[in-house]
Amino acid sequence: MKHIQNTDINYSELFENFRHPQSGAVVLFSGEVRDNNKGRAVTHLEYEAYAPMANKMISEILEEAKSRFKLNQAACVHRVGRVEISGCAVVVITGSGHRKEAYDANRYIIDRVKNEVPIWKHEFFADGTSEWGQNCDCVSNDHHHHQHHHHYERTE
Repeated sequence: MKHIQNTDINYSELFENFRHPQSGAVVLFSGEVRDNNKGRAVTHLEYEAYAPMANKMISEILEEAKSRFKLNQAACVHRVGRVEISGCAVVVITGSGHRKEAYDANRYIIDRVKNEVPIWKHEFFADGTSEWGQNCDCVSNDHHHHQHHHHYERTE
C-alpha cells in the first residue's frame, strides 16, 4: 500500500474497505487541519515528505503494531501538498478483536509516524507569514519514552 499521497484522502472509502471477520473493533483517526495555532489564524498547510523512506517506515510501523497489538489489519495514509482548513492530513485505521487493542494501536501508530517519519509541515498564516514545523530527529529504539516536542502539529 502507498502510504504517502498527493491527492485528497478519502477516509470513508478507506474505512468502507476495512472489514475483517475477526475484528469487533475498528478505530479511525483523522488528523485534520485547524484554522488556528497558538492564537494565530491559519489559512492552510503544505506537507512535504521523503516518500520512499516514509512509505517504508510507515509499512514497518504498521507491521510492528499489527504484531504488538494483535491487530487483524492496520492502515496509514499521509497527505503531501496543500491541505486546506478542515482537510484531512493523515488517517490511521486499526482493526482488532477488541476495542482496547484497536485504540491503543491507533495511538501508537500516529505517535510514531509523527515523531519518526520524514514528513515536514509548512504552516501558512492569515498575516502572510509562514513557518516550517520542526522535523523530529529523536528516533529512539525505546518507543515508550518519546521525548516531548515543543512544536505544534495540525494533525491532532
